[in-house]
Amino acid sequence: QVQLVESGGGLVQPGGSLRLSCVVSGTIFSDYAMGWYRQAPGKTRELVARISSGGSIIYAVSVKGRFTISRDNDKNTVYLQMNNLKPEDTAVYYCNAVRRANFWGPGTQVTVSS
Repeated sequence: QVQLVESGGGLVQPGGSLRLSCVVSGTIFSDYAMGWYRQAPGKTRELVARISSGGSIIYAVSVKGRFTISRDNDKNTVYLQMNNLKPEDTAVYYCNAVRRANFWGPGTQVTVSS
């Protein structure tokens, strides 16, 4: 059974940084494309960043230059380093794993506020 567990969310002031982690179990992590999505109150879930099994990366325009996605296949973990956070980054952040099916973590709250 594939399981994803996010961690690293919290409350941070504008301009601050957070690093999210997502540990995957129950499958061969290196075979999966991994992504981070977010959903703010009243809005649809949107892609933040994605990294393929081969290491290709894409970012949402709104986070490019501020966020960095990376993966460690030895630790079955994908990371999202978030710098220069803005209030509009406030959302629940979800980890996603894709191969033949989609798998999601429960999410972690990120709140950017002074």
